[in-house]
Amino acid sequence: MSAQNNLIAVVTGASRGAGKGIALALGDVGATVYVTGRSAKEGDSPLPGTVFATAEEITRRGGRGIPVVCDHADDAQVEALFAQVGSEHGRLDILVNNALCVPDGLTAAGPFWEKPLGLQALLDVGLRSSYVASYFAAPLLLKSSRGLVINTSSPGGRCYMHGPAYGAGKAAVDKMAHDMAVDFKAYNVAVVALWMGILKTERTMAAINAQPELYGAMLEVAESPEYSGRVIAALAQDPARMAFSGKVCMAAELGQHYGVFDTDGAQPPSPRGMFGAVTEYSDVVIQ
Repeated sequence: MSAQNNLIAVVTGASRGAGKGIALALGDVGATVYVTGRSAKEGDSPLPGTVFATAEEITRRGGRGIPVVCDHADDAQVEALFAQVGSEHGRLDILVNNALCVPDGLTAAGPFWEKPLGLQALLDVGLRSSYVASYFAAPLLLKSSRGLVINTSSPGGRCYMHGPAYGAGKAAVDKMAHDMAVDFKAYNVAVVALWMGILKTERTMAAINAQPELYGAMLEVAESPEYSGRVIAALAQDPARMAFSGKVCMAAELGQHYGVFDTDGAQPPSPRGMFGAVTEYSDVVIQ
C-alpha cells in the first residue's frame, strides 16, 4: 500500500479493551495507527495491556503502530498528540474517540446518590475528552480526502444503563457526532456514533470468569473487541461513507451492511430487539 493510500488513524484509549481491538483491526488493513492511553508499562492498570504492546502487535500484523502515552484528561497532552501526527504525516484520516474513564462502582446496584460521586469522571474522560480530541484533530482531518470520526458509544445513550452518569455521557457523544457532522459536512469528513455490542474485553472476561453463573450467558452474543474495528475499517474505505455521517449506528448492523465477520467467523446479531431503535435527531440546523 502506498504512503498516499495508507490510512492514518488515531485510536484513543487503546491500551486494552475496545480501543485495542479497533486499533488492531485498522492495522490489519495496513493503517498507521497512533495508539494512545495512560498505560506505559504493565501494572499501571489493574488490567493487562499497554500502548506499547498494542502498537507492537499492530506492526506485527502489517500495519504501523505508534504508541503515545497520553492522559486524555490533560488538554495539553492531547494537543501535543495531534501536533505530532501533523508533524509526521500532515493529515489524519480516522479519529476514534474511545478513551473512557471507568470509575469504581459504575456497575454497582442502587441509585446514583448511593454510588461514588467520582462517577462523574465519565464526563471528563469520555464526553469532554472526545470533544477536545476532535477539536485538535479537526485541522488534520480537513487535509484528508476521506476523513472519518468515530465516537464509540452504546445503547446506554438511549436506555437506563449503569445510571445517569454513564447514560448522559453516551447520549452526549451520540449528539456530538450528529452536530460535528453538520460542521464537517462541507469538508467531506464523516462523523458517526457507533454503538458497540457486549465485547469480550479484559474487563468483561474478568467479570464473567468471576461470576460465570451470573454473566456466562453474555458470551453467546458477545463480540470480540476487534469486530468494531473491522466495521470501522470497512466504513472508512467506503466511498459512500458520508451517507452515515451524523447518525447513530449499531456496529452489528453496519457489519451486516458491509458483510463483516468477527474473528470467530460469525456475524454478530443486531441488538435492536433488546435495546430498541437507535437515537435519531432532527434535521433542523440553527447557526
